[in-house]
Amino acid sequence: MHNSAFPDAPQPLNGPMTQSSTPTIRLIPKANARALRRGFPWVFANELVTDRRTRALEPGTIARLEDAERRFLGIVAVNPNSRIIGRMLDRDEEAVIDKNWFAARIAHALQLRERLFDAPFYRLIHAESDGLPGVIVDRFGDTCVVQPNAAYADVLMDDLAAALAEVTGVKNILKNAGGRGRTLEGLDDEDKVLLGAAPDAPVPVQMNGATYMADLTGGQKTGLFYDQRPNHAFTARLADGAKVLDVFSHVGGFALAALAGGAVSALSVDGSAPALELAQQGAAAMGAADRFETRQGDAFDVLAALGEENAIFDVVVCDPPAFAPNKPALEAGLRAYERVARLSAPLVEKGGYLVLCSCSHAADLNAFQGACLRGIGRSGRWAQLVHTGFAGPDHPLMPQLAESGYLKALVFRLQ
Repeated sequence: MHNSAFPDAPQPLNGPMTQSSTPTIRLIPKANARALRRGFPWVFANELVTDRRTRALEPGTIARLEDAERRFLGIVAVNPNSRIIGRMLDRDEEAVIDKNWFAARIAHALQLRERLFDAPFYRLIHAESDGLPGVIVDRFGDTCVVQPNAAYADVLMDDLAAALAEVTGVKNILKNAGGRGRTLEGLDDEDKVLLGAAPDAPVPVQMNGATYMADLTGGQKTGLFYDQRPNHAFTARLADGAKVLDVFSHVGGFALAALAGGAVSALSVDGSAPALELAQQGAAAMGAADRFETRQGDAFDVLAALGEENAIFDVVVCDPPAFAPNKPALEAGLRAYERVARLSAPLVEKGGYLVLCSCSHAADLNAFQGACLRGIGRSGRWAQLVHTGFAGPDHPLMPQLAESGYLKALVFRLQ
């Protein structure tokens, strides 16, 4: 079986589902088949002929997708319970979705990461962008944490895990079921050990000269946010000799990178006591505990309190969670980003730097930048935009899918 997208990778073997037994689903006449032919990876429920037979398909079923004229479009994973009823897996009509198919995708992704990074700490699989729709895999040395946010990945988890172990050689594979995407897919929230064992202590991760402690079983997401790596590095260049404030800090993200870059002090603010404890452990591991402090509390309350205390910092960073995770939340999300900018800008020394981040795919760069500038302006400050950052190259962008380019980081110099 040939897979034209990954010609040098292992080719699939015959699996339990043959082409003749694969069900066929079909687009309605008004569906945008052209977008699918040009690479868009999703079929929405209102674009598909959802007759009784289609609605009866089990979540995770592999099917052939045809346009309204019965022309083949691709092999898709189907979930009748999801708004994204079909996810494009392969455009080769002969493809078989089995262990070797997963191995082909993983090997292709691994080749990029091994070229980019000296150590095996990175996002290995970035969902649609790496040809595995809905699947996130973060690697922490000899442990991989998988977020299978699509039904087919749950159904084929044994093949996925076996391929992951075979290609990477990792000893431990954990399933993290806490992703928001699993809820939207109607999937369970049960975490599992798929191979080996879960680490019994936080895993130290070296990035940009800093040491981060990743809790792979009890932390947020998979335990660490690799996407901000290049933005941590850029901000660290501004931090030499600086006092730094890092709000929504998680396990010390920007603060620890700033300390590695020569900051005289860094204050991490987060609502999670366990996250701040991990940040303190990271600061201690890199010999910077004497320059590091934490403050637990609601970020908006702490920003307001610091303003009342007339606190001033050379570099202020705000990296909040997704305030606009979808279009219905966009307006409220943009108001929240504006409020963050308005409260944080007064804390920046004249000539200092304000770093504002968004991981909301529904808020595009222009909308996010506009919200930030409104907030800065309403604080009475004037800003230069000196840098715009995005996710690192282990989070590749799928050009046909705007959602894959979710992260934005704006670095302002304030007067």
